[in-house]
Amino acid sequence: MNQYLISVYQPDGPPPPSIDLQKIMQDVAALRQEMQAAGAWVFSGGLHDASSATVLQSKGSQVLVTDGPYVEGKEHLGGFTIVRADDLDGALEWAKRTAQVIPLPIEVRPFRDEGH
Repeated sequence: MNQYLISVYQPDGPPPPSIDLQKIMQDVAALRQEMQAAGAWVFSGGLHDASSATVLQSKGSQVLVTDGPYVEGKEHLGGFTIVRADDLDGALEWAKRTAQVIPLPIEVRPFRDEGH
């Protein structure tokens, strides 16, 4: 089995009032239970706003530490789930289910095999 990262990108700022966060969170919890029952779920988590990020970057012999996200943008990584799947098609099925319960852009990326 391969592992895949299912990323959720959210716009900066508060959600619009038309978004029912409580329902979304209930649907996400139900989907996670389904992933767990299928043996696909590895780990998941939500992140604080991008403004809470700290960036570290090597500059010669020093490490520069700055506040805020690495990339300036209007959307940032808001949460993620790591799943096990036989192939990309299997991971995409879980990502489609995620997109059905979270009305935000979803990205799927495979992890590299160890040693490659």
